[in-house]
Amino acid sequence: MAPESTTPKKEKKDKKRKSEAADGAIPPQPIPPAEGTASAEAVAMEVDGEKALKKQKKEKKEKRKSLAAGEGEMEVDDDKKGEFSVPLDAISPIASPLAGKKLSKKLFKTTKKASKARQLKRGVKEVVKALRKGEKGLLLLASNITPVDVISHLPLLAEEAVGVEYVWVLSKEELGQAAGTKRATSCVLISSTPAKRPTPKDGSTAKAGPSAEDLADLKSSLEEVTEEVKKLESPTDVKY
Repeated sequence: MAPESTTPKKEKKDKKRKSEAADGAIPPQPIPPAEGTASAEAVAMEVDGEKALKKQKKEKKEKRKSLAAGEGEMEVDDDKKGEFSVPLDAISPIASPLAGKKLSKKLFKTTKKASKARQLKRGVKEVVKALRKGEKGLLLLASNITPVDVISHLPLLAEEAVGVEYVWVLSKEELGQAAGTKRATSCVLISSTPAKRPTPKDGSTAKAGPSAEDLADLKSSLEEVTEEVKKLESPTDVKY
């Protein structure tokens, strides 16, 4: 008798066994390229690239930490922040009395306190208006303003006013910074006259004024610097 032909069912079983055997086989391991070949160089470049990327990320992380530490130091050393140098030929010849470096720092601190307590007049228009209204206080003038004619009349107004002292500081930039403005300022008036808080016309609640603590702190600082300003006589007594 002739052998029986393979049935379709048997063929399917054979195929299934072969596929299962193939799935369970160990996958072939990649053969590393020989040294000196283009493939080996490509692999080396890829590894170097990964190392460079990791190094770059590490450097960025360290840079962020150093910047954060630098910002902390700037906050601690606030007195040295924003100092400007003014050439001698930029100082106005009428800048007398002129505050020294130590007194200038005290004046700028007092200016910041006045700004916080809303007792500060900035710029020529506001200062002239306040002086004509009879407000008292301390007038600060920048010595490097050009042309000086812009503020040359203010010392005379201060002398004619009652209860107003004036002093010149070197830098308009530092004066503007202390006054809380983004631009340089030619003059500011630290007012000792309590500011009136107008009542809103629409009947809404008025904005809260400065605290009693801020006003007391300003008054103490203002009295201290005013006494030092009175002792100044001429710019020749000032040492930088």
